[in-house]
Amino acid sequence: MTTALTTTPPHASASGTWTLGDLTVNRVGFGTMRLPQTGEALVEHAVPRDRDQAISVLRRAVELGVNHIDTAAFYFSPLRSANELINSALASPSGRYPDDLVITTKVGPARDASGAWTEHARTPRALRAQVEENLRQLGRDHLDVVNLRVLGTDSVAERFGALAELREAGLIRHLGLSNVTPEHLAEARRIAPVVCVQNMYGIGVRPEYEAFVRDCGDQGIAFVPFYAIAAAGRESGATAGEPAEILSVARAHGASPAQIRLAWTLHQGPHLLAIPGTGDPAHLAANVAAGSIALTDDELALLDGVHRAAA
Repeated sequence: MTTALTTTPPHASASGTWTLGDLTVNRVGFGTMRLPQTGEALVEHAVPRDRDQAISVLRRAVELGVNHIDTAAFYFSPLRSANELINSALASPSGRYPDDLVITTKVGPARDASGAWTEHARTPRALRAQVEENLRQLGRDHLDVVNLRVLGTDSVAERFGALAELREAGLIRHLGLSNVTPEHLAEARRIAPVVCVQNMYGIGVRPEYEAFVRDCGDQGIAFVPFYAIAAAGRESGATAGEPAEILSVARAHGASPAQIRLAWTLHQGPHLLAIPGTGDPAHLAANVAAGSIALTDDELALLDGVHRAAA
């Protein structure tokens, strides 16, 4: 039996590493979507999280070995911005971040000052403005990884091409895609290298992506699931009761169902990167500890059955 939580603080390096272009990250990272607010994320009039708590969670994540942080300029609530919190928590007075820290952001979606969603950025000018806003908020002269977030099945050539030009200009180091199809990925790769795909995926969520997940690994591209814990709860978080199979595996490991969901994700291939988010220090430690859970073949088969039953 593997015990997920021990008296020794967990460390993200236990999950192994993957390389985003020339940037090496531990496979358990941290997503900041839920950090600016309590309760449901990305809604108008969200309740801001205590600032000191948010900053302490970010600093604790780095102490636990997390060196891959996912963010976006549209992750904000009244008074709180994920990018500004990252800047305040992790940049030195001179503006320097830890040398091994990789900050991944995304562009495309947009919200106005009230938090209401507005039209996606679709022109080169609008996308450049979003890149520059991320640079300003993070206090950096370049972005490590920028994902183009996509809605629908339209061609991404013009938008991805605009980001590729910003990469050539030195404002972006590496490019990725979010919420995309295999066709989008193939189209983008004809324009510029893609280091990661960030799509919704987890136990019982999008089992039809299995071939896509494997193909990304074959191409050396990281697959970064979002909502791996929340599943159908999405921005509201995990809300539904857990299947008996997940509860059984969790008991065998002295772990929580959330940890088992993360462990299963990481077992889908060495190119899978987890980016669970939380504003709670205990949940943060549990998420990092999930990277050290070794599932048996029988347990994986049991969980795979739950996953595929959703097809």
